[in-house]
Amino acid sequence: MKRPLNFWVCAVSLATVCALLLFHWDGFHAHKIRLALLIYNKQEMANPLYKLDVGWPKNADFFTGVTFGVAVDPTNSLVYVAQRGENVSKVLVFTEEGYFKERWNTDSIDMPHGIFAVSTAQEHSVWITDVGQGKFGHTVKKYSPSGKLLHVLGTAGKAGSALDQFDQPAEIFVENSGELYIVDGDGGLNNRILKYSKDFWLLWTMGGRGTQPGQFYIPHSVAVDEMGRVWVADRGNKRIQVFDKISGEWIGTWSSCFSEDGPYSVRLTADKQHFVVAQLNINRVLFLSVPPIGSIGDCYVAGAIQMAEGVKPHLVDVNINTGSVYVAEIGAQQVQKYVMVKN
Repeated sequence: MKRPLNFWVCAVSLATVCALLLFHWDGFHAHKIRLALLIYNKQEMANPLYKLDVGWPKNADFFTGVTFGVAVDPTNSLVYVAQRGENVSKVLVFTEEGYFKERWNTDSIDMPHGIFAVSTAQEHSVWITDVGQGKFGHTVKKYSPSGKLLHVLGTAGKAGSALDQFDQPAEIFVENSGELYIVDGDGGLNNRILKYSKDFWLLWTMGGRGTQPGQFYIPHSVAVDEMGRVWVADRGNKRIQVFDKISGEWIGTWSSCFSEDGPYSVRLTADKQHFVVAQLNINRVLFLSVPPIGSIGDCYVAGAIQMAEGVKPHLVDVNINTGSVYVAEIGAQQVQKYVMVKN
């Protein structure tokens, strides 16, 4: 039977690709990754979800340390940046427009990791997780918007696995109701998530080091969606695990999107349609579609931002009023702002 011309063109092309791969077998994996990124980015360029705001901040020289976390207070249009380093202010405050506002002159933070801004009609506060080994470390602390210490969870300066102790707590998420979720820890003894009431009573905890459902290896970030599901970036296991916020019951796992690198962050976009997930080692920020209520199914990549080599996006936050996404980058030692593309 006579074959059409396009059949032979496809066949020859396929054979050529196979021959090249066999000839360069030693570098096959690296070439495959580059090819995948090339195709991936080409698709994203056709319909990007976000673009870089090159004018934010107005002066990047205020970043004097390593920027590990970022938090947005949408009501007051403020952006809080947690940074580390010798003789640097641990928290910087910028406006939504990118102007520097102030720095916190506090000595109660050893090494900030996660940062979260509470912005409700009843309260404005900033929570910071401290992974330091000094006298203030292994704690989760609540501050006023100006940097006054208001409350401490954990035993300052002492790592542990008891219910009143943490070991390098990675991040915190606070609902509008005041209920708190803490992932503990960032490489320490504990691999768990804890939920507290607004009065700081422990409601439930889940975890233990391992790969089974409900176990973790370096839980790194946490967020709660509109349907009462708790999403935990299980960094070391290269997956996101999902739990019921009332009972703590395990719901499901996403892993197929993280074959190259684990998730470092998880935050909802302002329209609640996507999760923003940073992948530090491959310098990428993913936008994953939020599943409807019921079975979470498998993860689906709706968009991505591929950053330059060495940027290392760590943790992110979203302004729920404007939709802007902020990315704390420990390699580039800066925070960048991305705005939604209007199609």
